[in-house]
Amino acid sequence: MRTIGTVVGVGALCLVLAACSPGGPMNAPTPAGPSPRPPFQTTTPGPVGPSGSATEVPPVRWAAIRADLTARGITEEPVLVSAERLTFNDGSLGCPSPGQSYTQARVEGMRVVVTAAGDTYDYRFGDGDAPRLCSR
Repeated sequence: MRTIGTVVGVGALCLVLAACSPGGPMNAPTPAGPSPRPPFQTTTPGPVGPSGSATEVPPVRWAAIRADLTARGITEEPVLVSAERLTFNDGSLGCPSPGQSYTQARVEGMRVVVTAAGDTYDYRFGDGDAPRLCSR
């Protein structure tokens, strides 16, 4: 009886060793030449261009932009470049800051780009009338 168990055990061990030995179809050399798959590509996050519908800036938001520029030492009257209504993907309004957390819900808002004193200012508005300077 022990002999049958030993023979079965040795046979199983031989099968395992044969499956792990080199030279089988798993170790066949790869064919030379180009791969039929397309190369892996990634995209670099960057600024999101305008994609909303053009709109007018409400007077309260225009006043908030002017007040923010004044607080930054810009006394020149800003000139409107573009204003659009957007749906942002989250509470960052398309301008995330490292280390900040934002609501992970779509936010209806507005993007207003102005120039003043030779610089361009990109303001974002969410639900309220307080502007967030996105980039400069």
